[in-house]
Parts: sequence; structure tokens; C-alpha cells
Amino acid sequence: MPNPSPTSQQRPRRRGRRLRFAVAGLTLLGLAGYGVYYVTGGGAQQAGCTVAAGGGSDGTVLRLEPQQAANASTIAAVATSRSLPERALTIALATSMQESTLRNLDHGDRDSLGLFQQRPSQGWGTPAQIMDPVHSTNEFFDGLLKIDGYATLPLTEAAQRVQRSGFPEAYAKHEADATLLAAALTGRQPGALTCTRGDGGPVTTGDPAQVRKQLAREFGPQVVPRPAEGAAGGGTARARTVQVPSTLTGGAADRNGKRRGWELAQWAVAHSDDLKVEKVSFQDKQWRAADSGKGWQKSDTSAAETADGDVRITVAQ
Repeated sequence: MPNPSPTSQQRPRRRGRRLRFAVAGLTLLGLAGYGVYYVTGGGAQQAGCTVAAGGGSDGTVLRLEPQQAANASTIAAVATSRSLPERALTIALATSMQESTLRNLDHGDRDSLGLFQQRPSQGWGTPAQIMDPVHSTNEFFDGLLKIDGYATLPLTEAAQRVQRSGFPEAYAKHEADATLLAAALTGRQPGALTCTRGDGGPVTTGDPAQVRKQLAREFGPQVVPRPAEGAAGGGTARARTVQVPSTLTGGAADRNGKRRGWELAQWAVAHSDDLKVEKVSFQDKQWRAADSGKGWQKSDTSAAETADGDVRITVAQ
């Protein structure tokens, strides 16, 4: 019997081998390119924030854009200013996640606006008021507190009684993420929230007066931020630093200041993009914009600064 024709058997096999080699080669090139992209910095990391349960050891990580993290931290600060429990914050965060994906939207269904998609025509305030995150959050909490036993209700039911949404079951899908985020923003999970600058480099000039103003407006009069001690003669870093006592009461924070301190510190990191924050330090930990990809690290502040227990927020110059 004559040998099989190379056209009928050998060529398909050769073509199959060539195809596999070609695919493998392209895959390796792709992986190599991926490695170069990140290792050499050919593609700078994107700005963003993460919240990791248990330090991320269990793989549960919530990723947010800087504006989403900032808005969430504002909602948490308003909850603290009103001495509300963490459950109230969780409900508010889940509601905003559903209504606006934690973005302060200037549009929506009919005349709906803002973080909670509130409608001027339904008495939530003027358009300008609703676009103010502090006002809109207070309006939401005003409605929530009118519900007897809201803290024991299913989240979706509590949210729906405030919002009167056409999709009342939609809030439930955000409960796990809202719970994780609330734990970080109230300081119950220290260091769980961190943010990364887009290029890992210096940021534009910030204004310590603006930091003090925003802290006082969002957290209320119980927070009394001040320039860092010795600012007048302590160099430019001190002049750019806002010092916030952590030994305050109210809200979900405990009275020893540790939990409140982490609440304030993570608020500052969440607002690092819009407030041009360069460094945040509390106790023996710090976050720096210049190496924000490393998250919270061992602090390089002096022993005296660490011992006083205050939160220090330094803006870029």
C-alpha cells in the first residue's frame, strides 16, 4: 500500500503544530508586554481607592473611584456629626450606591439629582441644595430617622421607606459592599481604606484652610481642627499640616479616640484627591501620596507626635 499522501495527513498536523506554536508565542509576548507595562511604568497606575476586609486576606476588596470614596466619606462624616449608629450609615451608603453609584449626579429620572437622586419637586430642597452632599445626606437621614425601628428593618425596606423607589428590591444587592465600606469609614476596620494617586508622584498645591473648613462642615462643631503645633516656626511641613484631636465622642466612635482617629484619617485619604493631601498620619501609621501604592505604612513622625494621638493631615505645597 502506498504511503499516505502528505496532503491528507502530514500537512494538517504541521498546520496544527504551527498554529499552536503561534498562539503560544503570542501569549508569551502578551504576558511579557503586560509585565513591562506595569514594571517599567509604561502605563501609570490609575487613581483609585480600595476597601479590603481583614486586610484583604479573605479576598474581599471593594474598588472605588476617588470621587466615590470622597462622597462615601462625606456621608459617613455627616452620620457621625449626628451621632448615628453604623447601621444608619450602611443603609445610606447602600442607597447611594443604587441611586447614583456614589456619584453626585447633576441629572437623573425626571428632576432627580445628587447622591440620593432626590427631587426638588418632592420637597428635598432646591437643585443647588440637593447637589450639596452634606445637605442631601442630612435630608436622607432626616427621612430615615422618621421610621420607627429602622435599624432592625431589612435594609431594602428601610431604604425604600425613605426613597419611594420604583425598584424597591434593588438596594439589597449593595448591602455587603455598604457594610464593608461603613466598617472602614467609621474606623471599625483600621486602615481598611486606602487610595492610590494616578501617577504616584507629587500633587498640586493644597490649602490647609480648606481642609479645616471641610472637616468642620462635614463632621460638625465637635471636630476642632487647627494648624499643627509649632506651625509658625516649625518649617513648611508644619505650616501645611492640619492637626485634628481624635479624643472626641459621638457617632459610632469609641471614647478612647482610636476608632475616631481612624475615621478621621481615612476620611482624609478618601478626600486626598480633591483636597490635594500629601500625607496623613495617625498613631504609628501613615499614608503618603508619593508612594500611595503601598497603602498605610509605618509612620516616620516623631515619638512626640505619635504619642499625642492626633490625626495630622498635610497638604501638598
